[in-house]
Amino acid sequence: MTDLIEVRVYNLVGAPLDWAVAMAEGFGTDPECRTTIWRSRTDPTSVSIRGAAEGFGYRPSSNWEHGGPLLEKHQAGLSHDRYLSGGPCGWSAGPLNSTWLSGPTPLIAFCRALVHAKLGPSVQVPKELIS
Repeated sequence: MTDLIEVRVYNLVGAPLDWAVAMAEGFGTDPECRTTIWRSRTDPTSVSIRGAAEGFGYRPSSNWEHGGPLLEKHQAGLSHDRYLSGGPCGWSAGPLNSTWLSGPTPLIAFCRALVHAKLGPSVQVPKELIS
């Protein structure tokens, strides 16, 4: 069984963020390998999170085919920010009537906000996904 580690949502990126989005959206996990998720209880097709860095698997924070429908489903708002705390350009986003969070891309910002809205400011993700 995979160990879990607690991470603040605003620090999530890549596979850990994708995994957290899957949990927020009600996907199930394989108890022996938490990086394999199930689309839903009614669609038991398995999907890998581990392969996100290699360009396959469920990647809502970097793939518009996966993340785009979530923006519509949750009636997301997006805002391009010229400066984030004096730093480079970025994005802020959030589901309707929820806290907005920031990120370097619209999908990352929205995915962070979605996880925050559904699971709280910190989440536990499989340790093996943290690089």
